[in-house]
Amino acid sequence: MIIAATLSLSEAANVTWDAIVAGAGCAGSLAARELARTGARVLLVDKAHFPRYKVCGCCIGRPAQHALAAIGLGDLLAREGAVTATALDLRAAGGHATVALPDYQILSRERLDAALINAATAAGAAFLPGTQASLVSASDTERRVDLRQGGDSMTAAARIVIVADGLGSRLLRATDDFESAPAATSRIGMGAVSVASPADYRDGVIYMACGAHGYAGACRREDGRLAIAAACDGAFIKSCGGLSRAADAVLREAGYPAVPDIDEITWKGTPALTRTATAVAAHRAFVLGDAAGYVEPFTGEGMKWAIESAIALAPIAGSAVRRYDARHEREWIAARRRIVYERTAVCRLLAASLRSPALVKTALRVLAVAPMTAAPFVRRLNAPLRAQKEVVL
Repeated sequence: MIIAATLSLSEAANVTWDAIVAGAGCAGSLAARELARTGARVLLVDKAHFPRYKVCGCCIGRPAQHALAAIGLGDLLAREGAVTATALDLRAAGGHATVALPDYQILSRERLDAALINAATAAGAAFLPGTQASLVSASDTERRVDLRQGGDSMTAAARIVIVADGLGSRLLRATDDFESAPAATSRIGMGAVSVASPADYRDGVIYMACGAHGYAGACRREDGRLAIAAACDGAFIKSCGGLSRAADAVLREAGYPAVPDIDEITWKGTPALTRTATAVAAHRAFVLGDAAGYVEPFTGEGMKWAIESAIALAPIAGSAVRRYDARHEREWIAARRRIVYERTAVCRLLAASLRSPALVKTALRVLAVAPMTAAPFVRRLNAPLRAQKEVVL
């Protein structure tokens, strides 16, 4: 599953690309694939070498599954060995409830992202891993991007650039066109993968612990290991003595069994999760995925936003490649808001609710005796995009 570069740094610099996509996560890889399918010359760049671990709950709901199927990737999850989950196990302060889920798929980001990169290169996109990209200049006809590998640096040109390099985007920090500001109350994301997890964590179940200072989710991946992803207050992480201790505290507070190797496994943190980009489009540049703004997500929401947004951007970006006009910026701003606005609103409400222990405890009591009360909320999260109410701008 090692994903190799399809060209060298010097070869990339000697081409005038139709599009350079910075960031090979779900959003970037899918945008690159969809553009390449139209015949565009696409360069996909990422600072990491793949496969690589990414902090993520690994859950993919029905809307994301339907979106992948609509572009011919309906078999990708099954082909990569995804595990089906049909239940959400919720615990907080001694309360416990189980909620039915409509066939979520669990797949590690190592396998998912590698599969999407392969899909992009199979469609004709070029891939350059281990490369840091920076926007350096713009003209009427192109954007120029600095590509850096270790001590080597070269400049490549493209008709458009898609910025999809994640939370705290380095590309956005390096230009005056964009800014990304975290919310004052934003929590810190963190994640790890355990080998020695207790048998209490069963296949096909997504576990979620809610605590006074954060929440943690866990599920068994396709390789049998336990993926743990959490979001906690920065001060709480510091008081606990680090990421692993904070996640352990949240799991124990909710009543879940301890993960024996939680202090020995490698933990990775994220920048502040909830943040807003001041702009998601500028001259010949479009911001996509987490780089365009993010809120604390419910199970599978982050990947759903990324996948649907990438597919929505592709025709706008394709048109911009052929004959650029400022209307493409307006079209992307409107399309992204239509896709993400209401869905992130649901997650903002949930995130705010999870900060109230009394509210969480009451909700679990209700769910314990009447689990079907969660059905409307689950349906809302899993409604296909076309069923969403369109936001009028």
